[in-house]
Amino acid sequence: MSEALASSSNSKARTKEAPNVPVVENIELPRWGLHQGPIPLRRLSEGASEAPYTLFKLKPLGPIIGAEIEGVLLDGEITPSLQAELHRALLEWKVLFFRNQVITSQEHAAFAKLWGPLESHPFLPRGDSEEVTRFAKDANTAGYENNWHTDVTWRLEPALGSVLRLTEVPEYGGDTLWADMAAAYDNLPDVIKEKIDGLTAIHDFTHVFGRNLPPDLLAAKQEEFPPAEHPVVRTHPETGRKTLFVNAAFTTRIVGLEPDESRSLLLYLFRQASLPEYQVRFRWEANSVAFWDNRATQHYAVSDYFPQRRVAERISIAGDRPY
Repeated sequence: MSEALASSSNSKARTKEAPNVPVVENIELPRWGLHQGPIPLRRLSEGASEAPYTLFKLKPLGPIIGAEIEGVLLDGEITPSLQAELHRALLEWKVLFFRNQVITSQEHAAFAKLWGPLESHPFLPRGDSEEVTRFAKDANTAGYENNWHTDVTWRLEPALGSVLRLTEVPEYGGDTLWADMAAAYDNLPDVIKEKIDGLTAIHDFTHVFGRNLPPDLLAAKQEEFPPAEHPVVRTHPETGRKTLFVNAAFTTRIVGLEPDESRSLLLYLFRQASLPEYQVRFRWEANSVAFWDNRATQHYAVSDYFPQRRVAERISIAGDRPY
């Protein structure tokens, strides 16, 4: 919001006038938690320059995030030079889309494996192999991924990225949105940046995937995947950009803050993903594929298609420890 964040001397007076405005250690958060007015948007790292793509056509779907790739078949030969150019596009656009890709689970995995070792998900249904996570929705199973999140941040080393393909799509609905969390960080007020730089937060799977586990299995999984502590602002290991790295699904608290202060600050930070200026929205067709950088984005699967059928398979690439 355009109103300035108040200093501690003004904070008490303003809070009396507007008691619902949260205060974090004498920092008055903007009333609605969102930026209002012109928003500077930067797609590339500072100092990086534009370069053409020579091995495929890239069609941007927005100014900073999301682009369709044309002229690449994922079941064909992905040469080292093509893989390198796709990787540059991934870093620059954060999520890439491919249409009309009739591929098998094995071909899907082979493409993802070009970016590194694959990981399996310990809580979600599997497809044809251990690395394939299958999301099948129909009249008996509604979608529940409709919250902003970054995948598996409860791991000590969250995924580098994921490749998702839809084999069956509803007649309408079922879109997915991605948000650029570097843009979200860039546009935070300076006083908030100063507050959160250097802080860490706890990420835990329990309140999402642990709700329906029997106590003995939950205890075993908690021992296998203990809560992970990650920086609130991570540095992208390849681009060097700072990205906001907390999400409403898995981040439970900020280390070192009182519970109320942690809750208020997290709610404010969670809301940043909801600005349309930071987002791209993708309308799926059968055999469409999305490949996103999990280190730079959050995503949200819109659950507006029940009771229609929607079938997706996801393969995730192992990542490294955030810093």
